[in-house]
Amino acid sequence: MKKSVFLGALTVAGLAAGAAAAGTMDDVKARGKLNCGVTTGLVGFAAPDSNGEWNGFDVAVCRAVAAAVLNDPTAVEFVPTTGKTRFTALASGEIDMLARNTTWTFSRDVDLKFEFVGINYYDGQGFIAPKELGVGSAKELDGATVCIQTGTTTELNLADFFRSNNISYEPVPIETNAEGQQQYLAGACDVYTTDASGLAATRASFENPGDHVILPEIISKEPLGPLVRHGDNEWGDVVRWTLNALISAEELGVTSANIGEMAESTDNPEIRRLLGTEGTLGEMLGLDADWAKRAIMAGGNYGEIFAKNIGEDTPIGLARGLNAQWTEGGLLYSPPFR
Repeated sequence: MKKSVFLGALTVAGLAAGAAAAGTMDDVKARGKLNCGVTTGLVGFAAPDSNGEWNGFDVAVCRAVAAAVLNDPTAVEFVPTTGKTRFTALASGEIDMLARNTTWTFSRDVDLKFEFVGINYYDGQGFIAPKELGVGSAKELDGATVCIQTGTTTELNLADFFRSNNISYEPVPIETNAEGQQQYLAGACDVYTTDASGLAATRASFENPGDHVILPEIISKEPLGPLVRHGDNEWGDVVRWTLNALISAEELGVTSANIGEMAESTDNPEIRRLLGTEGTLGEMLGLDADWAKRAIMAGGNYGEIFAKNIGEDTPIGLARGLNAQWTEGGLLYSPPFR
């Protein structure tokens, strides 16, 4: 589910500069469809159902952007990408945005010439192991074989953790989460490592989830979020403020159920600006007044999206934790709609 490291930075940067120059929002409107890069399949975050329809936490961001720009949350072409292919797909213009549990890092922002528009999930790297292995801590993994996705910062984090704890490991390289799950369940590795949210999603898909334990150590900071290419600030603003609209809506109590009533009756000036009842925020983005209203209606506010796809009442069972609103002790916070 993760992160890249080094793909010929100059090549990627050059592709990005050319693709951005065209004006992504104009391209999306002319095409009538948003091309959104997602993972190859991670239940709860981005995966097709039995009918081929994509669902998940990251998918909801794509649909919100499509609703804001095209007035149709279904006008999305989902493009599966791996840790190795995702950045080339974005830089070349194959996709308009990437919503794939990707970690915001210095080199990706600066060297690869991408623009992270915000954080939609605060995460960290962890480990999953079979209960029968009898391991209660990652510090007990000396000599373990570890399934790890290639071309990712996970590899660097793993090396740092084992080196700092003076223990050794043997990497078992895999390319996708599906391959990692298969190899781990087949016993090709003792443990599997990726973002803790991905481990929870992976374990939920097992036939016997209770036979596996996620170890307590979180060995890195992984701020995950959508990204676009450098050089197209107008498009970056659209994706950024669509995400912010979902976050602000939860804070302000605007839901998919009450949004119509709120738009017509509220006296709260920030809600009125957010929903286009007053002000010209939509015009500033090159959109109409109802852009944020449509984005929220597509799948609900941030809290609704979280609860439906990965929350405690789903098989994945993630608590809000750091991803709670700042008013509830978390880190989730949107700049004001003003």
